[in-house]
Amino acid sequence: MSVEPLRHLSVFRPEEFGGRRVDIIGCGATGSRIALSLAKLGVKNIHIHDFDIVESHNLANQAFGHEHVGLMKTDALAQVIERDVGVAVTQHTSRVDGSEALGEVVFLLTDTMSSRKEIWERGLRFRPMTKLLIETRMGADSGRIYSVNPSLLSHIKAWEGTLYEDDEAEVSACGASVSVGPTAELISGLAVWQMIRWAGLEAGMREDELENELIVSLSPTLVLSQTF
Repeated sequence: MSVEPLRHLSVFRPEEFGGRRVDIIGCGATGSRIALSLAKLGVKNIHIHDFDIVESHNLANQAFGHEHVGLMKTDALAQVIERDVGVAVTQHTSRVDGSEALGEVVFLLTDTMSSRKEIWERGLRFRPMTKLLIETRMGADSGRIYSVNPSLLSHIKAWEGTLYEDDEAEVSACGASVSVGPTAELISGLAVWQMIRWAGLEAGMREDELENELIVSLSPTLVLSQTF
């Protein structure tokens, strides 16, 4: 039985959001949480993309359990969402390169900046189908959330100016990307909230302005924002 969303109807109305397609590219620390949160909100047309499997080290910061180790991340996440919410998601297990059809909202959450650039250049930049791109970046105690219109020139120029090379990303002593569960929870929650705000603005439920960049620090605690 699906969970009926009731208490958040004053900020997000799933019936008004309708069948808009939401693509989540990357089902790791933020992507797995974002997909589950959207399903709980009542979003129905969710597409999840990942070609990796769940490993034991993923359990500390992703939405998976011990029973999912060895499964494809898309299979594991679909099981979690079906179990917890009763919603079926559409799975894609091929590597995304931007040649695929993508929806009105896209969460771009792949493991490398090079793959994000490729998907952006081939499948999102100046493509009118996608109205909102949300991209997150995360360190051990900090993160950034970008919310941009891929067809708006000012957004394109500003967001492209924030891109960097993979060897500039924060990594741990063992060479792996730094990812901490509580930080992932915060970043993914803010990413979902940005989509909620955007949907409210689209529906005429809000009168504020959507910030295009959120910069979050947890040590010390600080949130900065700007619009493009």
